[in-house]
Amino acid sequence: MFNKRTKIKALLSHGVVDQEVVVMGWVRTFRNNQFIALNDGSTSQNIQVVVPLGSVEEAQLKRITTGASLRIEGKLVASLGKGQSVEVLANGIQILGDSDAEKFPLQPKKHSLEFLREIAHLRFRTQTFGAVFRIRHALAFAVHQFFNERGFVYLHTPIITASDAEGAGEMFRVTTLPMDGSAARNEDGSIDYKEDFFGKSTNLTVSGQLEGELGAMAFSEIYTFGPTFRAENSNTTRHLAEFWMIEPEMAFCDLEDNMNLAEAFVKHLIGYAMEHCADDLAWLDTRLAEEEKQKPQQERQEMGLVDKLKFVLENDFERITYTDAINILLQSPAYKKKKFQYEVAWGIDLQSEHERYLVEKHFKKPVIVTNYPAKIKAFYMRMDDGCEPGRETVAAMDILAPGIGEIVGGSQREERLERLEARMTEFGIPVEEMSWYLDTRRFGTVPHAGFGLGFERMVQFVTGMGNIRDVIPFARTPKNCEF
Repeated sequence: MFNKRTKIKALLSHGVVDQEVVVMGWVRTFRNNQFIALNDGSTSQNIQVVVPLGSVEEAQLKRITTGASLRIEGKLVASLGKGQSVEVLANGIQILGDSDAEKFPLQPKKHSLEFLREIAHLRFRTQTFGAVFRIRHALAFAVHQFFNERGFVYLHTPIITASDAEGAGEMFRVTTLPMDGSAARNEDGSIDYKEDFFGKSTNLTVSGQLEGELGAMAFSEIYTFGPTFRAENSNTTRHLAEFWMIEPEMAFCDLEDNMNLAEAFVKHLIGYAMEHCADDLAWLDTRLAEEEKQKPQQERQEMGLVDKLKFVLENDFERITYTDAINILLQSPAYKKKKFQYEVAWGIDLQSEHERYLVEKHFKKPVIVTNYPAKIKAFYMRMDDGCEPGRETVAAMDILAPGIGEIVGGSQREERLERLEARMTEFGIPVEEMSWYLDTRRFGTVPHAGFGLGFERMVQFVTGMGNIRDVIPFARTPKNCEF
């Protein structure tokens, strides 16, 4: 059997000294023709392999370069050097794959994140991205753990859909019709989608929520966790064209129930990462501290990464209404000194700068903002009762996190058929085409709620990475779809 190896993580954590071991991995560095730093991706830490002088031929030594892959047989011994408790004393080295040191773009030096995005197919091999994606894996597992423990049913909602849950229209079209202009047309000149594969206009989904509500009306609690797509031409550090969403939907729940679950969910994910990814978080904490030193004093974060995560775990999230949030912003020194790029007034959609001010400057902890103006929120959100005319609000809630702004968006859903139909008409959504959705209100409607958490933004928050393109393995952004 070829793969008779022990992972480096296991050797470093509980390896028995003086036992014979087989390790495999990639060379990070090779010093003095004697000391190999080897990494196999199981941990952010390397294991040192000591090559006894004269034990390996010169020609083979020259092939041990950064990026080369090795199979090493040897003895695990106590390390005399600093920084590690054990090391491998090699008695046999097999080179599995050579790496041309002149051409290999990853060298034993600090590379910029911008450079690493250009070689995203290789960046997993760096210490930083190894840590990021091991944490991403842990968080994905924690998602399923959280909902499974609470009796939620995991529901796969469609990736190809004929509905636009957000009513935004910024969707990727799915079609088998020819692109050369020869597709059949209707009398008004529009494309006749009856000739298309599905017999109607279809798109990649922006959300699994509407289909998720159908499941909640039978199972009480469901969640989705899958890819979603937005055809927004947004080249920012917070947006992707393809990203992953976690969307629970709960029958017999109101807005407060929704907030309680969302806060517990966020804290569970953070707690799981802190318990199971301590080494990777420590590395990213150090990386972030070095990055902060390069910033002007006024732009530096007050807390390090690990301290920030602990703080979020140990404190209740602040809960305020949208109206209160606007009043805080209007009274803020930043507004009075005209430091906000975007206007502040009741009825606006909060911009990232407003969200971050509330979280980072005013409350200095995560904030849940509730009861947004109806005009800036989706049609399916429950209208609040007793609103002043012209200032109607809905039972919506957003969780705002330090560093990135909105991380969770959700609401109590409008369970009253007449109210929902009126909102759909207001938004220009054809009621007849959504009859399947309205059946959930016709046959046994109940108060229900749900939210969406952008998985990449969560990974951003936990890892401290400043750009969302650095927390998804293969970023899809405008003019960028390399592999």
